[in-house]
Amino acid sequence: MTMSDIDDAVRAELNSLRESIDNIDAAVVHMLAERFKCTQQVGHLKARHNLPPADPAREARQIERLRQLAESAKLDPAFAEKLLNFIIAEVIRHHERIADGPLASGGAPKE
Repeated sequence: MTMSDIDDAVRAELNSLRESIDNIDAAVVHMLAERFKCTQQVGHLKARHNLPPADPAREARQIERLRQLAESAKLDPAFAEKLLNFIIAEVIRHHERIADGPLASGGAPKE
């Protein structure tokens, strides 16, 4: 079956839902960008004060918090945990790069 075989009303509803999905995806990307701006600041602060890039206790609290939020939002907590673990791994990678970089002992990055 192709899109041309689908009833016009069904095609319109499908397109409307897909537009909503596209808008949500855009919002998610923008929210992640904002989150990473904050975590970059954390990385620079940690580097200036010789703190380790990872904070396992904080990460465990965040995972538990996100699992609870996912449950209340009717989202699979295991999926939410996998997503946060992926994000945390990327944040730690950024923090390690910041700690190894020329700005580690200096101020905020120039943008």
